[in-house]
Amino acid sequence: MPEEADRVEVAGAPTDVPTGPHGSAAPGAGGPASSVGTPLALPLLASRLAPAALPEPVLVRPRLLARLDQGVAGPVTLVSAPAGWGKTTLLASWARADGGEPPPAWVAVEEGDTGERFWSYLAAALRTATEGVPDEGPQPPVPDIPPRPDQLELVAAALAAREHPVRLVLDDLHRITDPAALAGLEFLLRHAEGRLRLVAGARTEPPLALHRWRLAGELTEVGPDELAFTDDEVADLLVAHGVPLPAAAVPRLRERTGGWAAGLRFAALALRAQADPARAVERFGGDQPNVAAYLRDEVLAPLDPDARNVLRRSAVAAAVCADLADAVTGRADAGQVLADLAREGGFLEHDGGSPPWYRCHPLLADLLRDELGRLPAEELRDLHLRAAGWYAGHDRPAEALRHALAGGEWNRATELLIARWPELAPYDLDQPTGPPPPEPPADAVHRDPELALACAAERAYAGDVDAARGHLRRAVDQARALPAPRRDRFRRLATALELTLARLAGDHAEVHRAADRLFATRTAVGPGDDPRAGVEEDADTQAVAGTALGLVALAEGELSVAGERFAEGRAAAQRAGRPRTELVCASRSALLAAILGGLRAAERTAREALAMPACQAWSSRLDCGYAYLALAIVACYRDESAEAAANLALAWPAIVEPGAAALAALCRAELLAAAGQPADALRALAEARKGAPGLELAAWLTAAEAQLRAAVGDVDNARALLTDALRGGDAGVGAAALGVALARVELRAGNPPAAGRALPDWAAPDAQSWPLPVRLAAGLLDAVLARDGGDDRRAGRILEQVLDLAEPEGHRRVFTRAEPGVRDLLAAHLDSGTAHWTTVSDLVRGADERRADEPAERPRGPERALDEPLTERELTILRYLQSILSNVEIASELSLSVNTVKTHVRNIYRKLDATRRREAVRRARELRLI
Repeated sequence: MPEEADRVEVAGAPTDVPTGPHGSAAPGAGGPASSVGTPLALPLLASRLAPAALPEPVLVRPRLLARLDQGVAGPVTLVSAPAGWGKTTLLASWARADGGEPPPAWVAVEEGDTGERFWSYLAAALRTATEGVPDEGPQPPVPDIPPRPDQLELVAAALAAREHPVRLVLDDLHRITDPAALAGLEFLLRHAEGRLRLVAGARTEPPLALHRWRLAGELTEVGPDELAFTDDEVADLLVAHGVPLPAAAVPRLRERTGGWAAGLRFAALALRAQADPARAVERFGGDQPNVAAYLRDEVLAPLDPDARNVLRRSAVAAAVCADLADAVTGRADAGQVLADLAREGGFLEHDGGSPPWYRCHPLLADLLRDELGRLPAEELRDLHLRAAGWYAGHDRPAEALRHALAGGEWNRATELLIARWPELAPYDLDQPTGPPPPEPPADAVHRDPELALACAAERAYAGDVDAARGHLRRAVDQARALPAPRRDRFRRLATALELTLARLAGDHAEVHRAADRLFATRTAVGPGDDPRAGVEEDADTQAVAGTALGLVALAEGELSVAGERFAEGRAAAQRAGRPRTELVCASRSALLAAILGGLRAAERTAREALAMPACQAWSSRLDCGYAYLALAIVACYRDESAEAAANLALAWPAIVEPGAAALAALCRAELLAAAGQPADALRALAEARKGAPGLELAAWLTAAEAQLRAAVGDVDNARALLTDALRGGDAGVGAAALGVALARVELRAGNPPAAGRALPDWAAPDAQSWPLPVRLAAGLLDAVLARDGGDDRRAGRILEQVLDLAEPEGHRRVFTRAEPGVRDLLAAHLDSGTAHWTTVSDLVRGADERRADEPAERPRGPERALDEPLTERELTILRYLQSILSNVEIASELSLSVNTVKTHVRNIYRKLDATRRREAVRRARELRLI
């Protein structure tokens, strides 16, 4: 027996293999390191048979470890991503975790491994992993694996005969290029009777028959999207590295690095030495020496020269489709090259559209732009002009303008501004634009002041308001001597830019003033003039001003006003032939129609917006997000939760804007509450209410939060929330939503008279301007109160009126998620006769099905005093149970440990004869304990 120091440690289990220099197995050693059919055994390195060392500091990522735990229940788990995404670290962390199971077999594949070499290591790993497994009786040994395929059946049979599966980790599997070796691995997986569980790490998808396992639902895949660090994980990594980055800057760092593990570690090392890490985040990029060297060596170098060239030349644009890539590279297959690169993920992503648009990882884009800047000036100019020509020919004037300026094509830039100015207004600032183009020479601006306006428009589109204003001032200074007709045109263009800059700066009062000035530039038709004169210019003016005013109204929460402005802007954009402006108005109009209850119009308009060619561009993601949000709200009101959730997931680009974020929160809260997660729903509403723009949206959020609080038993806080909001002043039509919510809270509190007093008159003339969902809720509540008061005939008459309003648009949630008494009201309405028999019958049936699915509450006998009174501490915690605070948050509030709070909660449940939090609160109220 060799000395302990000479034993090779393999995946946590020792094997009696004599070692040679540097920890390698000595040549000729027997045991698992031997190779059948060769005169001399291959030397095996212990480091390749054990999980890789973890980088310090180690960051545990439980969500990914859990993903591997789930995946290893099936035959194949593939962790696939390019270099630096943390594949090996994840696999090593998982392999080293003590989950109560034997450690997995581990093989680190190296470049140049032959099939024979691979099988030698695999033999050693499998034999080590299957020897001495506790709690198993005698097991058939796994034989040495020869490179001869006819012997693999012995190995498969030995694995199949085992009681428990053997877990095998193959790191860097992409390095195996021997088809016979891969075919042998597939053979083992197919014929080991499920006793071999493969967990593979690879930079690219290995040439295994993955489609078979994928089709059978037996393949678990972890790619760059899952490996990317979340905001919380970025914060934890920075803390581990001792980087004091403010919480507000963490999302920006994650955005700059794309969540790439290697990039984040480079950033942590760089930021640690900075006096102001938050400012340093903005300067951190892929052109920094360490990051650039890694990207060149690990990401670009393995690519073939053609692929590298396509990536580099395509980087002249922030995002490219196949046609654009073909145009700038001069190749006919550039799109296919990009598609192949995007399939591997990680450093080139596509938007899933048709056609797909591709965009580089932020740090790789920095590096590629830096390399572009080193090209000869004429070559770089040619790339910009190719891009400008393509964009101009595909109705993308903003991008065409940027590249025309970057290529020094001053005349083309000026012509683009004059002909396409309405389409140059920016509506989505959350998109990459690249560095600013060079400034035109003074003599060119003096000759054409409109050129400076073009520069201002380009900077405004990029969101650089200060630079845009500088160009605008320069243009105005040079335009003083322009002749009258040209001066009038210049005034219109300059005023449109002033309108845009005011909107970008958030100066809503100036937006209104600039819109008035822009309207004043419209052509005045005099006696004898052709009445068609200036029609297109006037339509452009109406489209630009109307859209800007609609955006301001939406930002201020004035939904009805916003709807009117967008309708005017869309009609004008259609007359003028401005598809981008039409898309902006259509997508917002769809959302407003949805939230106001016009579900049919909202769905039609949203689908029209999504079908517009302008919606297919990467730069239109925000507009598409608004259309998807509209569809989510439509589905929510129709009680189609799965459809609503699917569309809400697609609406994420729009949620960066406060108005859309508030409306998305309303929709998300409805879905969470319906899914039995009221605490999460309340958090979403409370968070959205803090930043809600305008009184109307704030009122809707407050009403939704109060009603949900009452539904979970927190009636007092719900009532206080609504009373404060109503006392705060006029919320426009939002006051109606608050009044309806207060009536529902009073009804849940068991006070129908107070509910009747709080309920606004939904049949009054001014109620016609209320959003339809508010009118429906008010009418339904009025019917419930009438029935509770014994006036069944009036209740039936009101309910029929509510159904008359609801059915044409398909509203259902107002009935399905209403007070418990609504089901009985609907059932009685069936007996009394209704013109909506099918709808009412479906609603009653659905209510019965939901009731059957709900867990029955524990039956209780007559009310009685507590056998064992609550302690003072338990009474204190019981009061907190009325709120939405979790046990962890209650513990923090009371400076107690979480376990202490849990113990008190269990005692409260036991003493109150309750099984759930809501039941305990209700029981306590019945006993007047709270």
